[in-house]
Parts: sequence; structure tokens; C-alpha cells
Amino acid sequence: MFVVVGVTGGIAAYKTVSLVRLLVKAGHDVHVVPTDDALRFVGLPTWESLSRNPVTTSVHDDVASVRHVGLGQAADLVIVAPATANTLAAMAAGLASDLLGTTLLATTAPVVVAPAMHTEMWRHPATTHNMGVLRDRGVHVVGPADGVLTGGDSGPGRMSEPEEIVAAALALVERPRDLQGLSIVVSAGGTREPIDPVRYLGNRSSGRQGVAIARAAADRGADVTLVAAHLDADVRPDARVEVIAAGTAEELGRTMDAVSPGADVVIMAAAVADYSLASIAEGKLRKQDFPGALTLELVENRDIVAGLVERRRPGQTVVAFAAETVTGDEELRERARAKAIRKGVDLLAANAVGWTQGFEAVDNALTIVDGDGEVVATASGSKDDTAHALLDAVVAARLSGIG
Repeated sequence: MFVVVGVTGGIAAYKTVSLVRLLVKAGHDVHVVPTDDALRFVGLPTWESLSRNPVTTSVHDDVASVRHVGLGQAADLVIVAPATANTLAAMAAGLASDLLGTTLLATTAPVVVAPAMHTEMWRHPATTHNMGVLRDRGVHVVGPADGVLTGGDSGPGRMSEPEEIVAAALALVERPRDLQGLSIVVSAGGTREPIDPVRYLGNRSSGRQGVAIARAAADRGADVTLVAAHLDADVRPDARVEVIAAGTAEELGRTMDAVSPGADVVIMAAAVADYSLASIAEGKLRKQDFPGALTLELVENRDIVAGLVERRRPGQTVVAFAAETVTGDEELRERARAKAIRKGVDLLAANAVGWTQGFEAVDNALTIVDGDGEVVATASGSKDDTAHALLDAVVAARLSGIG
């Protein structure tokens, strides 16, 4: 396999030496593309000796072979380790100021980044934004780990170990296209129920998990439609996915009714409002018109999942989500079991939510149960990881004849 390893200017570059060695020992054709700053930490002769291939940082070398795009076009896999804050920003902006930049823009291969920087830089809003942009484009992220950093600092920002990065990266290209030929509909985001022309009832769903599921399904060969309620600004669906926007619970329900009949798999990951306003005000409700208190009458919205299950055709798999505030894993399992049986779905993915987990978070943890409420899988990690774990459960269910 043709593997490009990008190395950027961080002290963690010394660990990338082991990463390259692991890839070469596994029999892969490894091409190292360092930045000029990376060579201040580990020299060019080291990279050439380890990779057994010529190394350059310039787009002006080997012009006759169009090397500045040729590496990206030939790559089966690209790994950037360490990925500094500067590199992540350049990737997010699509800059191509050196050979690594042009290679990243020219490739259609899976791209894996292993961030490495001080904790303050990792937590900076700019880095958080850039990571969101890259994840939404399908870039895979390994780490960073929480540990001792340069200068005696400690916290999240330490580059993951080479063995972990290599294992995660190779898993991407070895992942089967086991959804080839299937049509999958995924809902994502949070619905909003208008109160007046200014305000609405909503929830904290970013849409990140549903978008990750849609992207993962496309990676595995499916024809994917995403019914998107309101997504956070930094959550961008994959370009391979057809996107249909929906605002309220009723709009999302009507859209699901329209697109689901022909789907092989329907995954309801959207956070749908249970209630909406009995009457929506035509004008803005003003505080002076309701001194002391304002009472709103809510009416129950229809159960979209129940309708999908009722109209489920033979061979169709229906998957629901349940976000629960619980005191522990046992309570989560019991709630998932009860809801799966009550809803009549083929699979149900439950996750614990709270002020700091589930919604708006980068990572997630799922407990997946079947229609009888039996736990068939658990998963934790990035929302890309949990998306693939859920799709693994879908594939297993379909192979067993469930749904």
C-alpha cells in the first residue's frame, strides 16, 4: 500500500520515526513529506533511510513527474503526525504553500491526523473550529492523548503513540464496503418549534453524530440521504450525501415519510421535539404584555419512529436513538431495553447525555440494543468511531435476518 506520512514542526516528530518504521516493517511503500520546520527536529537523511524513498519538502523538486500532486494522487492513505496547530489551520483553510499542502489537496485517500500541541493551543477556539471543519470533511483524528508535554506541562495535547496511530489508520483502508448497493436515510440535528417569529423551543443537539453516521455509511458504499434539522455552524455534511433540510418536528416527520419507503436502512439520529406550541404567536411576545409570568400551552408531537415502524416494509431496518439522563450504565441499559421494545425498532442506540456529555461534545458513547432489548454492542470514542460501531450492528442485524 502506498502511504504518505506528513511530518510537521513539533517535538513529537521524534515519535513519527517509530511510526514510519512500523509501516515499512508491515510491508507498505512509505513516502515521508516533512515540512521545513519538521526537518529542524528530525533530519532528512533519517526519513530517507527509514522510508527507503527520496524525501523533499519543495514543490520545485522532481517537477517532471509532477511530484507536487503525484504523491497525493498515488496515495492509498495519508497520515499527518504530528499535526501542529498551524498545520491543522492550514488544512482547514486549504492552503498549499509547500509539498505537504499540495499533497493533501491532491489526494482522495483517507487522511488521518494525529494532533500534538500544548493544551492551551488545543483548547483554543480557533483550533476547535479547525478540527470541526476537518472532521466534517471526513478527516480522521487520532488523539491527542492526555499526558506530560514539553516543558513540564501536562494535559490533552500529547501525540498518540505510533502503534495506536498506525492501527487506526490501517483500519480505515481495511474497512469493508459492506453497505455497497444499499440506500440509507439518516436524520440528524435538532428540531425547533416556533413560539413567535423570534423565539423557538429547541435542544442542544449539534447534529454531529447523525452527520458522522451519514459519512460513515457513504465510506462503506451506501447511497445516503441525510434529513438535516438544525446543524451547528461547524457541522458540515459530506459532499457524497444528499441533504434535505427540515426545521420543525412536523417538517422532519413529513420528509422522513417521503424518503424512507425506498430505503433499506432508516436511522433516526435527530433530536426531535416531543412537544410544540398549541398556538404560535403572529407577533413577538413582549414582556410588558405578560407581567410576572408567561404560560405556554404545549401539545404532543407525533411519534415519527412509531410511524416508520408501522410502515416498515419487509427487509427494511429501522434504527432509533435515545438520549437519556441516567445515573449509570445499568439504568441506561434498562431504559434502552424498555424503549426498544416499546418502539418496535430493529436496533436502538442509547447514549447518556447531560450538561457536559452527549450533546455538543466531540466524543460519544453508545449502548446498542436489538428489538428484544438485548445489548448487541457498546462503543465509545469519537463520533466517527461510534458511527461505524452502529453500522457494524446494522450489518450484523441484516445478516441475521433482523430487519
